[in-house]
Amino acid sequence: MPSSYALILAGGSGTRFWPLSRNAKPKQLLNLFGSGTLLTQTLDRLEGLIPRENILILTNELQEEAVRQLASSLPPENIFAEPARRDTGPAVALGIGLIAARDPEASMMILPSDQLIRDTEGFHSVMEDALKVATETEGLVTVGIKPSWACPSFGYVERGGPADLAGLKLTHQPHKVVRFREKPDPEQAAEYLASGNFAWNAGMFIWSIPAVLKELRSHAAELGTFVEELRDSNDLPGTVTSRFPSLTPISIDYALMEKASRVLNIEASFDWDDVGSWISVAKHLEDLPGSNRSNTPVTLIDSHNNIVFSAQDQRVALLGVDDLIVVQTDDAILVANRERADEIRKIVQELPDELL
Repeated sequence: MPSSYALILAGGSGTRFWPLSRNAKPKQLLNLFGSGTLLTQTLDRLEGLIPRENILILTNELQEEAVRQLASSLPPENIFAEPARRDTGPAVALGIGLIAARDPEASMMILPSDQLIRDTEGFHSVMEDALKVATETEGLVTVGIKPSWACPSFGYVERGGPADLAGLKLTHQPHKVVRFREKPDPEQAAEYLASGNFAWNAGMFIWSIPAVLKELRSHAAELGTFVEELRDSNDLPGTVTSRFPSLTPISIDYALMEKASRVLNIEASFDWDDVGSWISVAKHLEDLPGSNRSNTPVTLIDSHNNIVFSAQDQRVALLGVDDLIVVQTDDAILVANRERADEIRKIVQELPDELL
């Protein structure tokens, strides 16, 4: 097989997990579960699947120093900071171009850095099949998560029938992708779940450089041209600096995946959690009486269904309160109704700069 690479996307802002997360330290750089940061776990999960020298990380200038410290086992030249924020389309194109400059025939995977996956063996099994499909066909492969509930906060992939891949021996059967669906309203999400033909879009993509470049030329010419410029550049950093900030902000789903001629989906056989809010984090914290969850000592009286997280391992006492999120750091305390966890980013917009 041609050489295989992994591009880890490690940018993003720190709004959903304030006050623990900040702009310079978003979710993927936090040790939320006492088992290392999500970025470190993502790197460790690639051990035995992708050579360390073939793992690249894309971050931003604000988070670059922290990422380099956490990923010190990678060659320094494998960590890149975007010179501007341009959404996932240009970011993925940048990663494709950086890898194409090293090996224009390579296969590669795109991985978010902020997801919780504990089943490394299952992850390897799925990704090995995905790489095999990407290498032997011109398909763009996505990994889908079988929905466990009608979540309106995820994008969805509508799966068609099994893909005809005669001659390929696979453990996981790829299916044709009918279409990508944006985040639905609750009623639509319930319909998707009931149909059994939809998967959550995990944001993991696997393809060969020739196949994805062909699709970019057809459906996202600006990004395709950018990839070619990087592939052929004699001054890679200079080309990135001069060209990347001028790219049109657009998501990779809208720019490419929704339009590509051949997209396949493999359903994940491993555990997966987007860890999208404090509600998600709570599922992995200690389960206390009264349906309370906490990572720190808590004294409880007549209190139910609360989430408590302390960065300082300090005792928190709750008296007669229900359905709260309480997060304590050395310089801030958050108290919020857990039903409004997705609105924490609104608070961030009102904070002084020193707390961002």
